[in-house]
Amino acid sequence: MGVKGLFGVHTWVAVKRTDAPSWTVYEIIGWRLRWSDSALVIRSRQPDAPWFGAEVELYADKRGPGVEDLIKRIDKAAHDYPYANTYTLWPGPNSNTFTAWIARAVPELQVDLPATAIGKDYIGGNFVSSAPSGSGFQFSVAGILGVAAGPVDGFELNLLGLNFGANGSGLKLPFVGRVGLPHFIDSAKR
Repeated sequence: MGVKGLFGVHTWVAVKRTDAPSWTVYEIIGWRLRWSDSALVIRSRQPDAPWFGAEVELYADKRGPGVEDLIKRIDKAAHDYPYANTYTLWPGPNSNTFTAWIARAVPELQVDLPATAIGKDYIGGNFVSSAPSGSGFQFSVAGILGVAAGPVDGFELNLLGLNFGANGSGLKLPFVGRVGLPHFIDSAKR
């Protein structure tokens, strides 16, 4: 949406229990803080609806045995999200901080967020954490300077919230995103 779309993406998590009639989407919507005390939104909606016209990209897909346990853990992590009552476009916490929070809590998802997911590196007052995928490690100073490395994320350098990196699926560049194989093809090989 506007100039923000040149720099970043909005991410969310969608789940569907085996017997559920619809999808549940977990996301952070910052402008909700104008009339609510929480930016956290948990609702039924189409999981792949475009966000203000932006093309939807899938970063992880888990199905089959064990997925019900993952959904329970996603729900718990969403309800435990510590920044639900605050939103900062840059460097975070924002929607990408939330998705990275979920991925760290449920590393089996193997979510490799793109370089354009500004805010994914925001880890609050901590300096060390697992990488945004929940695997490997990350060193970050307020989400504006740091490094991350792990089997899913590859190697990433964060300068002022802009990510440069590489992993098995290609290069990660600010403004551009991924150059190489689409992430979903890479994750399908795992």
